[in-house]
Amino acid sequence: MTKTVKIGKTEIGGGNAVAVQSMTNTDTSDYVATSAQISALAAAGCDIVRLAVRDLRDVETCKKYVVESEVPLVADIQFDYRLAVSCADIGFAKVRYNPGNTSHDGLKELVAACKANGCPIRIGINGGSLEKDIRAKYNGATAAALSESAMRSVAALEREGFDDIVISVKSSDVKKCVEAYRILSKSCAYPLHIGITESGAGEDAVIKSTAGIASLLLDGIGDTIRVSLTGDPVREVEVGRSILRSVGLDRNYAEVVSCPTCARCFYDLESLVHKTKRIVKNVGKPMKIAVMGCVVNGPGEASDADLGIAGGKENAVLFRKGAVFATMPVAEAEAEFIKMLSELVS
Repeated sequence: MTKTVKIGKTEIGGGNAVAVQSMTNTDTSDYVATSAQISALAAAGCDIVRLAVRDLRDVETCKKYVVESEVPLVADIQFDYRLAVSCADIGFAKVRYNPGNTSHDGLKELVAACKANGCPIRIGINGGSLEKDIRAKYNGATAAALSESAMRSVAALEREGFDDIVISVKSSDVKKCVEAYRILSKSCAYPLHIGITESGAGEDAVIKSTAGIASLLLDGIGDTIRVSLTGDPVREVEVGRSILRSVGLDRNYAEVVSCPTCARCFYDLESLVHKTKRIVKNVGKPMKIAVMGCVVNGPGEASDADLGIAGGKENAVLFRKGAVFATMPVAEAEAEFIKMLSELVS
């Protein structure tokens, strides 16, 4: 089990729930746009929001965000450690710096600021900006190189008496990234922030991120996740939540299961599935609803469903926990199913 680290009101590691993160893509110094995006991310279920802090103008605007935000905020720093110091001083819940792009010259000052303000540090290793000597040693940004870079920075912080640390070792190569995290998980007990960087956009990017993140979570690796997608960051949160649900780490939702259909399906199952998902969208408690194509395997395959329907050519059955309790014409069964479902979630 990893060490517990407190990011504002959110605790990660130590057996706590895996937190979902995202990052704003608005101009950080644009207060109206960025505050609106932070609120949208929070409403979507984001646990931790990260902002790119590029200069002192950004720092000045961020003073408002850290006071007003209902979710913990993380400052993402590249190149200038002094910005990280300023961010710790104004109340950011965590700072992230990239050793490949940030000099260690100001490490003592950064550690002092983080200690004084109770601000954890995320060491954010990225395959695209790996230190030159490590890249040369391994002939590229291999999994071992990423892990060694992280542990080098960990050692530097520990020498300063600082252990309020979170680590990430990201790559756009899924296999390499997963391997790096597996190496790292055996090398230390600090919380790990996992994700596949530069995944891209659209369905391919979602699949790429899911493949890497889910693989690690199923190995028991990962304390926070970020799905990196080009576009609206709210989508990152939606996908992240879906991944946690798929691997069984978030059960506080209504799961809708349905069969892929075959020639035994004689009713519009797809439309009913969409109606069902709309009704249960905001349910925040464990529940399972089944929409099945036929009675051959329907109740049996979804025997643990709180409510289910299985269609037929003329009639359909309604069932709970695998037990059929009503048989009626398909149209009537659909209407009754929707009525009962609405009552169940109200």
